[in-house]
Amino acid sequence: MFDDFMVRATLAGIGVALAAAPIGCFVVWRRMAYFGESTAHFAMLGIALSLTFELSVFAGAILLSLIMASLVTLTQGRSLYSDTLLGVTGHMSLAAALVIVSFISGIRIDLMAYLIGDILAVSHMDLFLIWIGAALILSLMIWRWSPLLLVTLNEELASANGFNPKRESFVLTLALAIVVAVGIKVVGVLLIVSMLIIPAAAARSLSSTPEGMAIIASFIGIFSAILGLNSAYIFDTPTGPSIVCIASIFFLISLMFGMLINRNRGKN
Repeated sequence: MFDDFMVRATLAGIGVALAAAPIGCFVVWRRMAYFGESTAHFAMLGIALSLTFELSVFAGAILLSLIMASLVTLTQGRSLYSDTLLGVTGHMSLAAALVIVSFISGIRIDLMAYLIGDILAVSHMDLFLIWIGAALILSLMIWRWSPLLLVTLNEELASANGFNPKRESFVLTLALAIVVAVGIKVVGVLLIVSMLIIPAAAARSLSSTPEGMAIIASFIGIFSAILGLNSAYIFDTPTGPSIVCIASIFFLISLMFGMLINRNRGKN
């Protein structure tokens, strides 16, 4: 079964959707979209260094993402504003990655695959790593869901209940780094943040509880991956952008549905 490339691609898309959905909810709640984008750019630097030294691309991406997440968390609020620090590190790392790759011959096609994703070329090892990452993220979210949610709502209240807000924020940034690393193969560095934000944003108007939002975001992400993959196969379009376009359609539908519900409530 796993010898069929469409089966592997579908399972890879589902794995990334499951990993990205709960993290995406926190990204939306805490307005961390810029942080996710900067983390993805830093992962690109890890990919470039891995290609240069012929190391594991996945290991390089996740290592640089974790380093970036750690540095931003530790230095936040000390010298530069958070968005300034993210802007500097993110764009600096992306520019450095492109410069490094320019010195390597015969790597341009591989670079494009990592920029916009190449889910149809997912190997058995890629699939294994994606689902290992998804399992880690889901286990981490189940374990730390209540503390993370409490810190997101009110840090002072979380401290009063015995939780360390900085530690919980660091756990969230590490989880985000893992999601970015496992999702690069599916939608690429440039679009991985959209898989975090769009399903969660679409689920926001369709749910009344945080847990419900995470579950609905998971289903939206899964359906987006399956429908986007099949539409890309049928119409011969890039897979990563096709998945994001389907997710965007779900977001527009949920937005109109939410506006309709609010209008009916206003009339009543």
